[in-house]
Amino acid sequence: MTTSAQSRLLSSLALDSYRIAEIEKIMTPALAIYLDAVDSNINVTLGLVGNDANRLRPHVKTAKLAFIMRRMRERGIFNFKCATPLELLTICNAGASDVLVAYPMVGANAQRVREIAEGFSAVRVSALVESSEQIQAWRGSRVGLFIDINPGMDRTGVEQHRTDEIVRLAKEIQSSGLRFRGLHYYDGHLSKYELAERYAAAHRGYDQLMEIAGALSKAGITVEEIITAGTPAFPCTLTYEPFKRAPFIHRASPGTVIYSDTTSLAQLPAEWCYRPAAVVVSTVVSHPSPSVITCDAGHKTVSADAGVPNCFVIGWPELAPLKPSEEHLPIEIKQDIHAPLIGDTLYLVPRHVCPTVNNFDHAIIVRGGRIVAVERVTARGREAPLSFE
Repeated sequence: MTTSAQSRLLSSLALDSYRIAEIEKIMTPALAIYLDAVDSNINVTLGLVGNDANRLRPHVKTAKLAFIMRRMRERGIFNFKCATPLELLTICNAGASDVLVAYPMVGANAQRVREIAEGFSAVRVSALVESSEQIQAWRGSRVGLFIDINPGMDRTGVEQHRTDEIVRLAKEIQSSGLRFRGLHYYDGHLSKYELAERYAAAHRGYDQLMEIAGALSKAGITVEEIITAGTPAFPCTLTYEPFKRAPFIHRASPGTVIYSDTTSLAQLPAEWCYRPAAVVVSTVVSHPSPSVITCDAGHKTVSADAGVPNCFVIGWPELAPLKPSEEHLPIEIKQDIHAPLIGDTLYLVPRHVCPTVNNFDHAIIVRGGRIVAVERVTARGREAPLSFE
């Protein structure tokens, strides 16, 4: 989506759809999660995979709340990805059937994953490996292993052209008495391309991935599952025909789509109609100059990791968020308008929702403009790094 198309979409968001009754009782900044929008986003995602929930392995780093994870499970989604032991514990408690820890686990972290896996014997727990040394950490456990493939993002994984190395690792997994589950391929770096170029680049990568799967099969190794695509490459993975007739299970793993944010609205086709479902409720606390107001939503509230502006103010396209400090978000008034006054409420759509949700201990759950619950952000942060028990 072009920047202008994104601006039109954000500007079309109706402020009345996000207003919360009895707002004066809410201490701000606060995280508000809108159930109608969550349900709509789940429906859209399921519809894109032909209402076959088995084709999805969403990443719960975005959802964070056990409350929302259970809502996904109630819609038939039982396969998930996570990044931390606390997320693994949360999603196992929320009723998952199959969870991949999609982050390199070594040392005490790997041991904690093993402990959680033993505590949830009904859940298939898997981990990622990219070397012989990492395989050793899982010997004697019930944890299955996926080989992490580096599609050019250069963050983790075995470079995708090293087919012989990938086959050797799969054989080593099996000879170690562990279960080789398949291949994990996160192509998030493709977000830098416009959609047409993203399709082409992703499909070239998937062609190589199919060659790897073929080499494994030729070596007598069964590939049970291949996982691709977070949110940026989600459209690309859905249109890659060889996945639809492959002998393995192919699952896509978007995470951001559960809540959506300004970045995902820019990356995904507008006609899919994803809606912002996690919004930061803030209050105007200062009017330091004629062209600037300030609200109480600094970068400890709305993550600024994706850059500035770090959010969009619903109902106020004339307002442009500036660089935040820890607790303050100055906002430029771009036009001659009657700007919000001190004490007024602003509803902010994050640019990157995943770390923004992680900034909060609790979330207000909203339906029909009214608060129906306050839920803990269960998987926020991390477990204690050391136990003295």
